[in-house]
Amino acid sequence: MQKEFPVKNATNDFGLIAMGAFLLFAATMATLAGITLLFPGTILDPMWKLNLAASEQLHQLGPSVAIAFLALGAVMVVTAIGWMKRRFWAWALAVVIIASQVLGDLGNAIRGQYLQGAVGVLIAGALLLYLLQPKVRAAFPRSSN
Repeated sequence: MQKEFPVKNATNDFGLIAMGAFLLFAATMATLAGITLLFPGTILDPMWKLNLAASEQLHQLGPSVAIAFLALGAVMVVTAIGWMKRRFWAWALAVVIIASQVLGDLGNAIRGQYLQGAVGVLIAGALLLYLLQPKVRAAFPRSSN
């Protein structure tokens, strides 16, 4: 008697779970950035030591950029929840988010930040290619709510 092995289900694929975790991580980082920009001088400020130039530039833009980061955090949370529920709109939104990251990194490279831009394009480009794989796309049926 031949033993049957279960077919690997794309909805339980490690990559899909990892992408959901990545979306939640991005939501956390955007929210933290928004909070620190809106309320400078908190215990969270040392996180900007990772990118002092960005901190300086963003603080100069005022509270509107903080609100934008908080909104981005909210969008990322909603996208992550939809992703975990395998909603088509969440897959489409993740594609748009990652594609915009590729374009932003490409813009950085063109402006002279060659290494940062190239690394960003490679990482975000790899994520975008993953998202566009037929197996991944198939995990998000269009008929989902």
